[in-house]
Amino acid sequence: MPRPSLNLRNTLLSARDLLLAAGPFVLLAAALLIGAYTLLKPNPPRRVVLATGPEQSDYAAYGQRYAAALRRHGIEVVLRPSEGSSDNRRLLLDARQNVNLGFVRGDAGEALRSAQQKEDSVPLVSLGSLAYEPVWIFYRSEAERRLPGARLERLDQLRGWRVGSSARGHGATNLLVRMLDANGLGREQVRLERLDLTGLAIGIINARLDAVVLVSSPDSPILQMLLRTPGIKLFEFTQADAYSRRFGYLNPVTLPRGVADLAQDVPPRSVQLVAPATMLLAREDTHPALMQLFVQAAAEIHGGSGWFARGGQFPARMNVDVPMAPEAERFLKNGVPFLQRYLPFWLSNLIDRMWVALLSIVAILIPLSRVVPPLYEFRVRSRIFRWYRQLRQIEDRLARKASTLEELRAEVDALESKGGAHRRAAVLHRRAVFVARAHRPGARAHARDRTARLSSGRRSLPARDCECIFVDTLTARKPAPGADLAN
Repeated sequence: MPRPSLNLRNTLLSARDLLLAAGPFVLLAAALLIGAYTLLKPNPPRRVVLATGPEQSDYAAYGQRYAAALRRHGIEVVLRPSEGSSDNRRLLLDARQNVNLGFVRGDAGEALRSAQQKEDSVPLVSLGSLAYEPVWIFYRSEAERRLPGARLERLDQLRGWRVGSSARGHGATNLLVRMLDANGLGREQVRLERLDLTGLAIGIINARLDAVVLVSSPDSPILQMLLRTPGIKLFEFTQADAYSRRFGYLNPVTLPRGVADLAQDVPPRSVQLVAPATMLLAREDTHPALMQLFVQAAAEIHGGSGWFARGGQFPARMNVDVPMAPEAERFLKNGVPFLQRYLPFWLSNLIDRMWVALLSIVAILIPLSRVVPPLYEFRVRSRIFRWYRQLRQIEDRLARKASTLEELRAEVDALESKGGAHRRAAVLHRRAVFVARAHRPGARAHARDRTARLSSGRRSLPARDCECIFVDTLTARKPAPGADLAN
C-alpha cells in the first residue's frame, strides 16, 4: 500500500497539473468578473446627501425619517438644511454643490424645465410625488371683519393687507404671486413680508400681520398650532377646481372636519384647499441602488393614509415635469424587487445589477472551457514521455558502451527515487499505466533479448519497447500485489 506521504505528493502533482492547465482560463474569468464589477459598480456608495428644508419644517421631518430608513441598509444620509423647495432646486442643479437628492414642489416644474435647457445644468430625474402640500392661508378674524360683507372669499380681497410669506428659497411667495396675478391683484397691491416659519407664526399671533401664507404638509408643528389658535381662521378655496384647471400642478383637496383633533372638532367644518405635490428629485448620476432604496423608503414613509391621501396613494407618478427614474418606474409597477424579498439588500442588489454581465461572461467562457481537458491531457502525457525519453537515452548509452552498467543502474535508481513513474502516472494518467502494465510480460521477453539485439548492430529500441522496459525495470524491484499471478 502506498505511503500517505506519497499519496499526498501525487495528489499535489495532479493539482499542480490541473492548475497549470486551467490557470489561463481561471485568470480570464477573474479578469472578466473584475472588469464587469468595476464598470457596473453594483454596490452603492455608503454616503448620500439629501437637501431638506428649514428647521421645524415638514421637509426637515421627512429628512429624519429617510435617514432612519436607509440607516438599516448601512447607508448614511447626510441632511443638508436649506430654505425650502426653490433652494433645493438650485442645489440640485448646481454641479458645484455636493447634493444627490432633494425635496421639490410640483410648482417648480416650469423653472426646472428652463434650467434643464442650460448647458451647465445637472440632469435630474424624479422618484415620484410623495405627498400633497396644500396652500394654507391663515388670517385674523378682525381683519376679515373690516371687509365689505365681513367675509373673505377671494384672494383679490387681500388688497392692502399685511401678508406674510416664507423666506426666500422656500418658493411659497412665487406661488402666491402667481395666484394673486390670476385674481387681478399685483404684488405691489399687497404689503408682502418675507419671514421664516417662526416669524410668520409670531407675526400673525401678535397682530403684526393680517394673514400668512404657508405651503406645507400638515406635519408641520407650526401649522397645527395655527389651526388651534383662537381668532385665526383658515381661508377656504371655494374656487379650488378653477385653480386646478388654471394651474396644472395644483390639485383640489379637502381638509376633513375634525381631522386635526376629533375631540376638539378641529377644523369645525370641511375646508376646500388647493395643493401642489412634493416630489423627490435626484441627480441622474445617482447610483440606481440608492434610488431604489429611497423609493422604498418613500413608500414606507408616505404610503399610509393621512389628512389628504388614502393609504397606498403615494408615492405616485403625479404632475411630474421631469423624467421618471427607471428605478422609480419599476418600483411603482412591480413593488419591491423579487430577490430583495428573500435575500439581504446587498446580495439581491449585486445579483440584480450583475446578472446580465454574468450570463455574458458564462457565454464567453463555456466555449473556452473546452480547451482545458486537452491541455491537462497534454501535461500528463508529456510527463510520461519525458521518462520514456530518459530511458531511451540510457539505453542508447548502454548500446554505445558510453557508461558502465553500474552508472546506468544508478540513473535508473535515481529515476525511481523520484517517486516512480508508474506510481506518479497512476494518479495523473491511469490509462497509460494500465496499457504499460498489460505489456509487462512482453517487456521481460524484450529484456532477455536485449543483448542479442545490440550484438546484431541495432543501436536503439522502439519507443514501445522502451516503455515496456521502463515499466518492467521499476516494477521488477517492487512487484505490485498479484504480480506473480499475472506473470
